[in-house]
Amino acid sequence: MLMKIKNALRSWADRSQFGSIVFQFARGCVAKFMLIFPDKAYAKRFYKLYTKKKLDLDNPKTFDEKIWWLKLNNRDPLLTTCSDKNAVRKYVEDLGYKDILIEQVGLYKKAKDIEFDSFDSEVIIKSTTGSGQNVFYDPKNPKNRKMVKARMRYTLRQNPFILTREWNYKNIKPQITVEKVVRDSKGNLPLDYKFMCFDGEPKLLFMDIGLIDENMVYNHDYPRNIYDMDFNLMPIKETRDNYLGHVEKPKNWEKMKEIARVLSKPFPFCRVDLYNLEGKIYFGEITFYHGGGCNDVQPEEWDLRLGSWIDINNPKIVRKKK
Repeated sequence: MLMKIKNALRSWADRSQFGSIVFQFARGCVAKFMLIFPDKAYAKRFYKLYTKKKLDLDNPKTFDEKIWWLKLNNRDPLLTTCSDKNAVRKYVEDLGYKDILIEQVGLYKKAKDIEFDSFDSEVIIKSTTGSGQNVFYDPKNPKNRKMVKARMRYTLRQNPFILTREWNYKNIKPQITVEKVVRDSKGNLPLDYKFMCFDGEPKLLFMDIGLIDENMVYNHDYPRNIYDMDFNLMPIKETRDNYLGHVEKPKNWEKMKEIARVLSKPFPFCRVDLYNLEGKIYFGEITFYHGGGCNDVQPEEWDLRLGSWIDINNPKIVRKKK
């Protein structure tokens, strides 16, 4: 029920300036109230609220339990760099993949500084600390400038760490980054290829289909398929229903796996998001705590298998100082 209410509010926020303000205000109120709880107690309450299940952080075994353990214990500064929507670009470039970066056409400190008239094509506007707060802007339809500014003003004042306890966001400098929207030769938006990488090795692909609808609005009921590294559809569901149609293996599939492998190498676990437009690969983002650690992996044996792939004794983990 809670997730249905949250998704309904988020859907309203995507379509309405007033809805966006209400949704952000509600999130902010919940986050500030939750500050009364220390991290471990908060994690257990938050997880129970969202999943109706207990969270074992003393002997973590499932995928979610390992993710939450990493949230509360890994303090690698590189997590902050790669969670910053602007700073991660240099990380990708330094590893030799400048060519997969989507063109950045703006970087601003405040919403009032956004130079809308400088954009000659569709862009996506997002906070460097944001998670799910991206806004599309089309210069051919400039009427939503006020809504974009309102949403960005509010987003810049928020610190995702307060609500999610994801330490990697805590010290990011909030800015607004603007990138061009990429489409294929037929005008279609790209599919979202999410490589689940364990100790620098991509092992599963979570493919989100129809994440953004034809009106450039986020569809929160999109389906998700899961594939192995030979692009075989796996008998696994994660939170969402599977897509029933056929999906072709993308061109340059091996290259995508190579990129995911290189970008994920320093981390015990991360998700590397890529796009592929007719063989041209683009970088999306690196995420360290998939689904905020509130996922529903079915069947249960796969929940445990994904958990077994995360080693909480991995030397790549920078332990929190006591």
